[in-house]
Amino acid sequence: MPQTLHDRFRDWRNRLIGNSGFQRWAARFPLTRPIARRRAQALFDLSAGFIYSQIAYACVTSGLLERLAAGPCDLIQLSRTVQLDQAATLRLVRAAAALKLAEACPNDRFALGVEGAALLGAPGVTAMITHHALLYADLEDPMALLRRGGGGGALAGYWPYAGGEAPDPVAAAAYSGLMSTSQAMVAAQVLDAYPVGRHRRLMDVGGGQGTFLRAVAARAPRLELALFDLPAVADRARAAFAAEAISLDAVGGSFFADPLPTGADVISLIRILHDHDDGPALAILKAVRAALPPGGTLLIGEPMAQVRGAERVGDAYFGLYLLAMGSGRPRPAAEIIALCREAGFARAGLRATAMPMISSLVVARV
Repeated sequence: MPQTLHDRFRDWRNRLIGNSGFQRWAARFPLTRPIARRRAQALFDLSAGFIYSQIAYACVTSGLLERLAAGPCDLIQLSRTVQLDQAATLRLVRAAAALKLAEACPNDRFALGVEGAALLGAPGVTAMITHHALLYADLEDPMALLRRGGGGGALAGYWPYAGGEAPDPVAAAAYSGLMSTSQAMVAAQVLDAYPVGRHRRLMDVGGGQGTFLRAVAARAPRLELALFDLPAVADRARAAFAAEAISLDAVGGSFFADPLPTGADVISLIRILHDHDDGPALAILKAVRAALPPGGTLLIGEPMAQVRGAERVGDAYFGLYLLAMGSGRPRPAAEIIALCREAGFARAGLRATAMPMISSLVVARV
């Protein structure tokens, strides 16, 4: 095909940026020097990202950040916390300070840094950092993962339902706990963007331990709550809500084998659709459509692909994570909307959220 003007511009730009002589000139010229430094830092970060993530892993799993959150302390105190000698502890805390997880203080002390404070304030992120050990094992050879088409590794074993297996209670407890910890951030985005209090009864399909429904109950205490998930998961949610004296109708089943309970005028799929390939995703949407009454509403909340400013979360992070898991893919909102229409919904559209890198929201109506 003939080149467009944009194609020619891109080729010229890439030749210029890739030219070593231009790179040296840009690094010396005062007006382009800041840009050259930022690009050099970004390129280095791209190659060193795994090291940064492992530093964060060490800071989280060793208890370093929690100790610093209690107040500034010296190297001897930190060495006792992380159970390393002082030389190794100093190397770790200096690496943490370089990433702003920690920061140096006078008198050879260290304190919690701004990124460390933000990390401790997002328990879902710290849980994912710990969990990433499985993902990194699968990504040791990313080309092998891509060639085999995903699955077959450590992460797929952690999520048994991705391979179509019914989880035992131990496996259900493990992955449900992780989902629950990281679900609060997604719930906040969805509930800030959509007023669920206008409805009578909400059923969360694939609702896990009910973290999303707890957030719903806090926002709309008069709303009836229902949950549908695999039996082992629904049992855990039912017991947890009973202990908290919160009314919940929890039903166990498979949305591929069992019809969804009726009676809800709004159904939510929170981080469910992107866990499934296109065929199963469409089947889930058809099951939801069959369970909703005329005028009923579906809420689809999850990180989506090709979102401006959040491209890395969609196609880079979840693109490889879901491949390793063995099921699903991140989808642009337009594809999700098209699937909703194919499933029989009358209309569907994207609803803006404050932090789309955490979750976007598609609202569909019967």
